[in-house]
Amino acid sequence: MKITPADSAFSKLIRARSGWRCEMCGTQYEENSKGLHCSHFHGRANWSVRFDPNNAEAACYGCHAKCEGNPHEFTDRWKAKLGQGAYDILLERKNDISLAKMYRKTKGKGEIAKHYRNQLQAVMDGAEIEAFL
Repeated sequence: MKITPADSAFSKLIRARSGWRCEMCGTQYEENSKGLHCSHFHGRANWSVRFDPNNAEAACYGCHAKCEGNPHEFTDRWKAKLGQGAYDILLERKNDISLAKMYRKTKGKGEIAKHYRNQLQAVMDGAEIEAFL
């Protein structure tokens, strides 16, 4: 799957939000390290939540692979992390076809990429992350 400008900006934002630390095992990484990934609960093919901060976390290669190999454990962990209400909202957004069409039409360029580059700068300056809605 092609990495878009918005994917790159969003990925860096999620990893910066965690302080460049794996959110599963706690391993610390250097800024911009290739060993720390942006792991999506609902995969990037789901355009409606592809750029949703509640759908992504920083994970090292090992933890990312473990999640993909243990979907039931991963789902239980994600529900505990978000809480049932936020988990249900995320699932509802994932299934929103009109939202998916709107995001897919952009092909991850333009305003979405610009938004997450701006959000990255804000997080680097100490602000909280915002969703792109």
